[in-house]
Amino acid sequence: MDAYLTVVSKREVREYAPREIEPDAERRILEAGRVAGSSKNRQARRFVIVRDEGVREEVASCVYAGDHVRGAALVVAIVVGGKGPTAFDAGRAAQNMMLAASNDGIGSCPNGIAEADRLREALEHAEEERVATVLTFGYPVRSRRDPQSLAPEEWVRRADRRPYREIVKEI
Repeated sequence: MDAYLTVVSKREVREYAPREIEPDAERRILEAGRVAGSSKNRQARRFVIVRDEGVREEVASCVYAGDHVRGAALVVAIVVGGKGPTAFDAGRAAQNMMLAASNDGIGSCPNGIAEADRLREALEHAEEERVATVLTFGYPVRSRRDPQSLAPEEWVRRADRRPYREIVKEI
């Protein structure tokens, strides 16, 4: 599929069907994040897959919208550490992962961290590390939109975003 169409048609999915993600699709999602660029190629990030139900419940209580975590087929915390633009690098990895998932018909949503210290304890990462985001993945409860059903311009028009002229400025 056209990369631009993939980007403009992607929507967050917050309700997931009770269906497992195939191992090959999971691997593609994680590889897409792994190969994302990083500042000076430091690769100062790692991915923690949360499979244990007890840990998953603790993670759910540490993000702003825990139901996304509870209902997801796959939960991945992006942990960063070190110097440099680690949040930017984590964002690049997260977006790669969500776009790769979308390509396989898998929905996704990033989840903001409400309780960083509790989350650090739950995921047992080092004190100098932090969780940039928790990504949830799963097959959508509602039927998936076909990105090719609309032209890219129509997807852009339907997006609930501030107008172009408010976001882009030329000087």
